[in-house]
Amino acid sequence: MGKSRETFSKKEKEKKRLKKRRDKEEKMEERRANPTKGQSLDDMLAFVDENGNISSTPPDRSRMQEINLEDIQLGAAPVRESEEDAIHTGVLESFNDEKGYGFIRDSKTKQTVFVHQNNMAEPINRGNAVSFELEHTPKGVAAINVKKQ
Repeated sequence: MGKSRETFSKKEKEKKRLKKRRDKEEKMEERRANPTKGQSLDDMLAFVDENGNISSTPPDRSRMQEINLEDIQLGAAPVRESEEDAIHTGVLESFNDEKGYGFIRDSKTKQTVFVHQNNMAEPINRGNAVSFELEHTPKGVAAINVKKQ
């Protein structure tokens, strides 16, 4: 006689599949028998209070405030134009002649600002006092219109 082609693991998989099907059918029958089993719409509603927390009680209408849509600011704060147009002063700290760029230390903010040789009105050496304007680039802030003082 030949061996049975059904192995133990195949029998177990078939049992699990049939049990899963029976469980699913039982759940369906239970849902059909009790159609009002869920919560009502009022029980499922949730509210957000003035602090942004979720609560089950509706907010107090007397404490509501009217907000203008124009007052809502999305994203970062806008850059003030006067800051960009102002002429800054500083000292050229370092400059690489081979690569054509360097850094200026701003005298007010003490921050370093990138400068490229194309943005220099005249040749400037390391340690010279300079005046410049700021420009916002995709890589950060850069100095433009750089001149000796």
